[in-house]
Amino acid sequence: MAHRGGKKSTGHSRDAQAKKLGVKLYAGQEAKIGSIIIRQRGTKFLPGINVKRGQDDTLYAVQAGKVIFRTRKVLGFDNIKKNKKIVEVVSK
Repeated sequence: MAHRGGKKSTGHSRDAQAKKLGVKLYAGQEAKIGSIIIRQRGTKFLPGINVKRGQDDTLYAVQAGKVIFRTRKVLGFDNIKKNKKIVEVVSK
């Protein structure tokens, strides 16, 4: 057996690209058609009026208007009501 271990490269040496997730337009700000409101993983925020969810769970505006955040009680899989955050765009 060898008395000393050979040098190994670590798997931690690579830096991953930042995903730049989060809220891009806040409540009261103007949204144009197709503008991204929230980038997220999963559905922390749900789409409401004039908002659609993209393939990567990104929420974007379908119509121009002001961004509004609301909460709504939604029935979960375990039949317990939970407060969910809803994002809506209200036209002028």
